[in-house]
Amino acid sequence: MSKKQSATQASMAARSKALGKKKNILSGATVYLSGPMDFVASRQEEKELGWRNRVSQFLRRYNVTVYDPWYKPPVKGMRHYGKEDEFSTQKRQNWTFDDSPEGHKTRAELCDEFWPTLHVDLRMTDTADFLVAFVPTNIYSVGTVHEIVMARLQHKPVLFVSPIVTFPVYEELESHLEKSADKKGQDMLLELAKQAPLRPNPGAMPSMWYMALVDGHYFFDGFGFGHYATEFGWKQSALDLHEESFPPKRPLLPYLEKLNKELPKRYDLERDEFVENPEWLIFDDEDL
Repeated sequence: MSKKQSATQASMAARSKALGKKKNILSGATVYLSGPMDFVASRQEEKELGWRNRVSQFLRRYNVTVYDPWYKPPVKGMRHYGKEDEFSTQKRQNWTFDDSPEGHKTRAELCDEFWPTLHVDLRMTDTADFLVAFVPTNIYSVGTVHEIVMARLQHKPVLFVSPIVTFPVYEELESHLEKSADKKGQDMLLELAKQAPLRPNPGAMPSMWYMALVDGHYFFDGFGFGHYATEFGWKQSALDLHEESFPPKRPLLPYLEKLNKELPKRYDLERDEFVENPEWLIFDDEDL
């Protein structure tokens, strides 16, 4: 290691120690909550009871500004710019592949209609200090990928939650059809699994592309909501039932709690040791 690199490492270590003494490293930081919205089972339920609500509540106690795409911040001078609701998404039903002047006009109108939503979400990603991304392998989401790539190009931490994915009802139905000797039903269920496709992920393994894109230090297999349910008064939901059945080995919320007291180090393969992580660039406004 050169003298310059040694000095840089020493400087980051000193900064980490100084921030750690404050025991509130996350105070003043901004986070963006990235994850599926369009193709979740219920947009309304996800908006009102989904994981973003709990993570927002958890982080706000550390004085973190939370950007939640369900509740976009108002834009000065354009109060409704980029707002996303059930009415706006219903307009997508007008999409057509009609190769006529009317078809071209409809597509142009829809693309123009949804640009402000993308614009606001990417601006929130751009101005956030770090991202929390919920990326189950069974839900299609393009915006999540875009936001994660944008954050990683800026060398921002992306705390990536990849939960275990199973289909217990499918397995129950499969067993039921087998016991009832319903051959036609079994064939239909098998075909449905191929068409959907219904692919379980019992190991919570993220896509290989994400493995290359996101630092290995930032992967989690759940949130760990159960540890904080009483404290925050969270009523039991499907999120809790899932984590009770599959307790996370590396939950996100305890990591965030620890992060607030001490900047996390990352494992360096070349040096075979944990080193300071310069991706956590949370500026200390008190020194300005």
